[in-house]
Amino acid sequence: MPTDELIRHYPSLASADRSELDALPVISAPAGALLFDVGQPCQGFPLVLDGEIRVSRQSSEGRSLELYRVVPGEICLVSSASLFGHKALAATGVTARASRLVLLPPPLFSRWLALPAFREAVLGLFAERMADLTALVDAVAFRRLDQRLAAALLGRGHDVPVTHQALADELGTVREIVTRLLHRFERDGWITLSREHIHIIRSAELRSLAGDG
Repeated sequence: MPTDELIRHYPSLASADRSELDALPVISAPAGALLFDVGQPCQGFPLVLDGEIRVSRQSSEGRSLELYRVVPGEICLVSSASLFGHKALAATGVTARASRLVLLPPPLFSRWLALPAFREAVLGLFAERMADLTALVDAVAFRRLDQRLAAALLGRGHDVPVTHQALADELGTVREIVTRLLHRFERDGWITLSREHIHIIRSAELRSLAGDG
């Protein structure tokens, strides 16, 4: 177990028992691996050493909405809420790219919450995640989809390697609607489309649309 690497990403663990840290196994998972799913009991508290975890909810119609992503140094809100409340998991976690992580067993997580530094770090990151989700709810509930799509395209450079389905998943809608809006943007001369690729021509117009309302 690379304990020093774990403490570098999660400094609050410096006060934990070193032998317990050393004994934690490292889990390696390829991109696209299912780490946890809705309705399952939480197997532990994930601490990411390398890579990225995409946490999402899926409707009965198969539509997916990305809630957040977990990278090294961050926590999974869904996992911590499950452990705090002793309830089943409320979302799905899939590796967005090849990842390495440590899974704190529930009894160890509960015991380490008695450590002031660890408890304060977990609760502080929990609050940050809640703020992220509040912003997501505001975006989904109060912003038009074309505004949200324009915002999703910005900040990725002028050449965006992305599929329409990936954008639909990110925005919590269906691919057909995203495709329709992208073709509208193309007709307006803001972007050009090719297979799994979007080239942004007029980012100012996208930025103006994203900031409206």
